[in-house]
Amino acid sequence: MPRNDFFDEMTEGSEVKTEIVRKYFWAWAKVIAKQIRKRGRGRMAYIDLFSGRGRYNDGTPSTPILILQGAIRDPDIAPLIETYFNDADVDNAKALQAEIDAIPGISTLKHRPIVRAHQVDDDLARKFERWRVPTLFFLDPWGYKGLSLNLIKVALAPWGCDCIFFFNYNRINAALSNPVFTENMNQFFGVARAESLRAELNGKSPQARQELIISALKELLQELGGQYTLEYFFKDESGKKTSHFLIFASKNVLGYDIMKSIMGAESSSADHGVPSFGFNPLDKERADAREKSPTLFDLTEPIEDLADMLAREFSGQTLSVEDVYRQHHVGKPYVLKNYQDALKRLEEQNKIVADPPREARIRAGRVTFSTSVMVTFLPRKAA
Repeated sequence: MPRNDFFDEMTEGSEVKTEIVRKYFWAWAKVIAKQIRKRGRGRMAYIDLFSGRGRYNDGTPSTPILILQGAIRDPDIAPLIETYFNDADVDNAKALQAEIDAIPGISTLKHRPIVRAHQVDDDLARKFERWRVPTLFFLDPWGYKGLSLNLIKVALAPWGCDCIFFFNYNRINAALSNPVFTENMNQFFGVARAESLRAELNGKSPQARQELIISALKELLQELGGQYTLEYFFKDESGKKTSHFLIFASKNVLGYDIMKSIMGAESSSADHGVPSFGFNPLDKERADAREKSPTLFDLTEPIEDLADMLAREFSGQTLSVEDVYRQHHVGKPYVLKNYQDALKRLEEQNKIVADPPREARIRAGRVTFSTSVMVTFLPRKAA
C-alpha cells in the first residue's frame, strides 16, 4: 500500500523526476508530430499506468497535469495526442479525473483523456499487444509490483515508442538476497539471469552490487528492444545510498540523445562539467562547501581523460565535431559540451587540426567549436 503521506508535498527528488519526464515528453512529441505531418495522418499517445492523484496536497501539480497542460498549449500536439492514465487505487483515479476536468482548455484537445483504475499486471500488458500508436510510456510504480518484462516489452514494440520507468533499486537490491522474494525476482529478470545475478552479488560491495544489477537490467532491456538505455540515480536523504533509478529505454538513438541532454542538465552535480546523471540531496551543500574551501588540484580530470580517448580512438581520421560525438558518446557519461571542451584542449595541445582554424572561430573573445567544424586527429606516435 502507498504511504499515507506520499501526496502531502512534492519532494525535491520528485520534482526532478517530473521535470525529466515533462521535458522529454515535449521533445519526443515534437519529433513524432513532425513525422506524422510528413505521413499526412496519424496520432500519438502518452500512457501513464501508475498516475496517482494528479496533484499533491500542497497544490503542486504532478506529471499527468503538467503533460496535459503542455499539450493544450501546443497547436502541433493538441490535435494528435491521446492520453491514458491509470491508477489501481479507485480514489486516486477519481481524484485525477476531477483534476483533469478542471484544467483550463481541456476540452480543446481532440482526444479526451481517459482515466481508469485497473491493476497493472500481465493481463493489462496483453491488452496493449496490438497497440501500434507511437507512444511515450511512463511507469512509476510504488515499489515494483506491476512492473513486468511483458509490460516493458509491449511498451517498446511499436514504432516511435519509448519507455521511462522508475526502478526501485533499494527494494530490488534487497529482494535479490532474500529467499522470500525469489519467485518475484525470477519473474522480473528471468530465472537464468536472476540465478546468475544472485550468485554474482554474493559478498560484493554496495557499489559493485549496484553496477551488476543495473548492468543486468540494461542487458534485459536490450533483449526486449530497448537498444539505447540511460539511467539516472536518486540518493536517499543520507546522500550515500541509491534508493531509485529513473530508467529510459528506446529503439532510437535520437531519443537517447535527447534524453541524455535532459538528464545531464537535471543532474545535481558535475565533475568538471561532466554530469553525474543523478540527484543527491546533499550536492548543493557540498558545492557550497567547495566554493568556500576550494581544493588546489584534482587527481583526475574527466575532460582530459575524454581528450586522451578521442586522440587515441580517432587517430589519423578527419570528422566533423558532430560525427565525433555521434560515434563515441553512446554508453558514456559525456554530453556534447564535454566533447567540445575536450577538442579545445586537443587543439591547444596541437594534437588536432580544425577547419575553420582557431582564429576564425572566436566569438565574443572565446574560442568556439560548433558541430560543423571539421577535425583532423594527428596520427599518434608509436610508443
